[in-house]
Amino acid sequence: MPHVIVKLWPGKSAEQKRQLSDAIVSDVGMPDRDGYDLMQSVRRLPGAARETPAVALTALARLEDRRRALLAGFHTHLAKPVDPAELVAAVATLTRRTGRD
Repeated sequence: MPHVIVKLWPGKSAEQKRQLSDAIVSDVGMPDRDGYDLMQSVRRLPGAARETPAVALTALARLEDRRRALLAGFHTHLAKPVDPAELVAAVATLTRRTGRD
């Protein structure tokens, strides 16, 4: 049976987050650093970590907000409030697509 591991990285740099995860789920509006900047830092990491599938969570639901999330390196964009089943399905789809299930 698959396991879900949740890692919270408040205040840590992308350099401190090199540990490979199955997926990243990040709110775009964080207090110290926005999710776009976080994702751009992750995408600059060396090795497989930069390819980690990522979901953006945000209250910003316009087409341009989705586009900005995808350009920052997220694989998908979900508007809040997010249905838990929708979030689980998005992560499952991304991890299967990248072979990380």
